[in-house]
Amino acid sequence: MENAGYRHRVIDRVIEEYLEKFGGIWIRGPKWCGKTWTGAHHSNSAVYLDDSSNNFQARTLAELSPDLAIQGETPRLIDEWQDVPKIWDAVRHEIDRRGRKGQFILTGSATISREEDKKPRHSGAGRIARLRMRPMSLFESGRSSGMVSLKSLMNGEIETVMTGDVKLEQLASFIIEGGWPEGGGRLIADEYIKALLETDMFNVDAKRRDSHRMHLLLRSLARNESTTCTTKKIWQDITEIDNQDISIDTVSEYLTVLDDLYVTENIPPFSADVRSPIRVKQAVKRHFPDPSLPSSLLRLTEEKLIGDLQTFGFLFESMCLRDLLTYADAMKADVYHYQDYRNNEIDAVIEKDDGEWGAFEIKLGVNQIDKAAENLLRISRYFQADGFIPPKVLCVICGMSIAAYRRPDGVFVVPITALRD
Repeated sequence: MENAGYRHRVIDRVIEEYLEKFGGIWIRGPKWCGKTWTGAHHSNSAVYLDDSSNNFQARTLAELSPDLAIQGETPRLIDEWQDVPKIWDAVRHEIDRRGRKGQFILTGSATISREEDKKPRHSGAGRIARLRMRPMSLFESGRSSGMVSLKSLMNGEIETVMTGDVKLEQLASFIIEGGWPEGGGRLIADEYIKALLETDMFNVDAKRRDSHRMHLLLRSLARNESTTCTTKKIWQDITEIDNQDISIDTVSEYLTVLDDLYVTENIPPFSADVRSPIRVKQAVKRHFPDPSLPSSLLRLTEEKLIGDLQTFGFLFESMCLRDLLTYADAMKADVYHYQDYRNNEIDAVIEKDDGEWGAFEIKLGVNQIDKAAENLLRISRYFQADGFIPPKVLCVICGMSIAAYRRPDGVFVVPITALRD
């Protein structure tokens, strides 16, 4: 369907490809990141199950007969399908019956409720592909020039190019405003948190939860954004910093709720070989889907962020991870982080489906580039000495660099404001 003013997204090409190979696709991700808008852009008819018109008539009819929701010109968009879980099997059955590709686009900002998930249901494997969507990357929002392609970078194919001066104030504004398609900046992030605490956290399984404790948990995650903090560490953070009583079981349960709502996207650890003698730390890296969310939770402004460069660095890393995840998805690559017991760390690891991988350090200022490059080279030597495939690409993603280039030691330097998929 034609959408006036639609801003094209990196995921568009992925959607087109998957519609040619699968009967349906499910676009998942946090609220307000553009799933419905993008799904409508690729569909020829639609039903919106959260539409309040006529007392939610569309949802009521779908509950009575899911077949009513799936009839229409294809691709058919079914928005917030999880509100009527029976639609999943109806879509899967209809795909089998028709025997054609590109029939349905499902969108949703929450997983199916826990009680519904216990009921027998076909997985949809081979019929319905799952895609992850996030708020806009800097390239999608027009804040990155796109002079450097991540795909080309992963092949070691970039040329030296002047990318222009970037002010610290610009990067701060990018973090605070976030990548919300409809704009609104900080207000959108504030309302997102409010909706989560007042409504969304209860809709996962209709279980009453303590909004105050959930808010404390969110603030702890914000303080530990882009770090490998365990459930126990989060519990300690809340009890020690906020001086609040909360059980570790409650922390664990609430973290699961946030995962179900796509409020968190945890980055798994990387190991080059399962037989490696290198002891790799297995903690995930806790990550919000957009840096504006931890900024809102910590009540940060651009001025406060510039006045606290340590926090600035963590949230800059969060923004870069959002973009790297989006660009990596487009090339069917996976994003990890790396930590071992030799005190070696890599901020982001991107592994392609052929097993080749790249190591990325994320640094705000140019004064950090030399140290970051030395770290990447040292870790690469460790992998070689242990007999494992070293990273094909070593790269420092920087905030303040005015150029994309390859250093004499072979390490690439790329400004995040010049990167694209």
